[in-house]
Amino acid sequence: MPLNRRRFLALALSWPAVASAAASNVSLNTEPTDLVETLLSRAHIPRYSSELWLMVDDSQSTLSIYRGDTLIEHYGPISLGRSGAKTQRVRGDNVTPLGEFRINRFNYESRWHIFLGIDYPTPAHARMALEKGIYSQGDYEAYFDYYRRYGHPPQDTALGGAIGIHGIGSADPDIHGRYHWTQGCVAVTNEQIERVAELVDVGTRVVIR
Repeated sequence: MPLNRRRFLALALSWPAVASAAASNVSLNTEPTDLVETLLSRAHIPRYSSELWLMVDDSQSTLSIYRGDTLIEHYGPISLGRSGAKTQRVRGDNVTPLGEFRINRFNYESRWHIFLGIDYPTPAHARMALEKGIYSQGDYEAYFDYYRRYGHPPQDTALGGAIGIHGIGSADPDIHGRYHWTQGCVAVTNEQIERVAELVDVGTRVVIR
C-alpha cells in the first residue's frame, strides 16, 4: 500500500516543534535516545495482514520479502556498506543506515542494473542528528523545510543520501558473495533485484536492522 504522504508529513513536520527539547538534552549532557533503535523494536510487525514488505538483516546478510507474516522470497548472502550498518550514518562513512524506510523511486538505468531508492534520511535520523550535534538547529529546520517543499528528504546534508537497494551491475559476483562492498546501499544480484522490482512499489516498507 503506497505511503500516505499527507499523513506522514503531518507527523514528520511536527517534529521541529520538539527540537528545543532535544537541544536541551544535548546541553545537559544526557545520553541521546537512539530513536531509530526504538522504532526498529516493532518494525518487524506487519502493518496489515496482506502487507508486502522487505526485511534486510545485517547480522545474517540476508534480504527477505514478506506478505504479512509469510515469507515469499529470501536472498543471501547480500552485501551492505563496507563499514557496517548503524542507526546513525554520516555522509561518506560507507555505513548502511539501520531503520524503517519506504521505497520512493525506481531507476532502471542505474549502473547497478536496477536501483530502488529509499527515503533516507528519515525524520528519526534527522532528530538523532540534532541530538548528537551532527545537525545544527538550522540544519534540522532546513531538513523539514525541504521535505515540505519536495515530499522527500534532502540528499546532500551531513547525513548523506542516495541510499537504496540495487543489483551488482557489472561488478564481480564472487566479491559480492564474499564481502560487504557498497558505500551504504543494500546490494543483491542482478537477477534478485529484477525479482524485487517486480514485487515492490513506491511506498513499500523496508526494514533494515
